[in-house]
Amino acid sequence: MRYRDLTGKELIDAYKGERLGVLGNTDLDINPQTGRINSIVIQDFSMLGLKKGDTNARINWKDIEVIGEDMIIVKPDHT
Repeated sequence: MRYRDLTGKELIDAYKGERLGVLGNTDLDINPQTGRINSIVIQDFSMLGLKKGDTNARINWKDIEVIGEDMIIVKPDHT
């Protein structure tokens, strides 16, 4: 799967049932040795697209449960 196939999909937390963001408005943490994605970093943006602050959320790639046609369902490890 290519990044462009993932862009625009909504990230949904399966435990809380809430929208985390849209892939494409995020950053990817990539392992430079393997080229694999370690995690998705979600920045905290306002409605106008301006960055609110230095806060962000990180979703580990291993926590992705399903990649669907319109959304990505994640089950973050809360332990």
